[in-house]
Amino acid sequence: MLRDTLEDAGKPPLARLRALTHAFIRSECAEASVRVALDDAAPLYRDAPEAAEVRQAGNEIIERFMREVLPDATNNERTLAGDLIRTTFGAVGKAFSETPRSDVEIAAYADAMADMFEAYLLRLSGSI
Repeated sequence: MLRDTLEDAGKPPLARLRALTHAFIRSECAEASVRVALDDAAPLYRDAPEAAEVRQAGNEIIERFMREVLPDATNNERTLAGDLIRTTFGAVGKAFSETPRSDVEIAAYADAMADMFEAYLLRLSGSI
């Protein structure tokens, strides 16, 4: 999902981030019950070499995206922005999906989250 969405050169960067936000929140809500079972098994797979490879690939995708959306920012600013967005996805997605949600609630929440990311990145880029 991350690669297909953030690296889609046919869309502007912030539109790709918005699409990713919607897809991520929807998937978190759809997979909430499975996540509980996976959390129980987490020690068995979290430290596996394959899991580290997937995390590294995801980090590289986010780094490329941040270079694209924040070309004039310092490496430290881009790293912070990427870490903040990645952490927000994980924490907010988990917390929001713990309660069953309607499609309307999911869309509204994803829009608000995407708006927050967009405002942050626009501020960092000096566009606002």
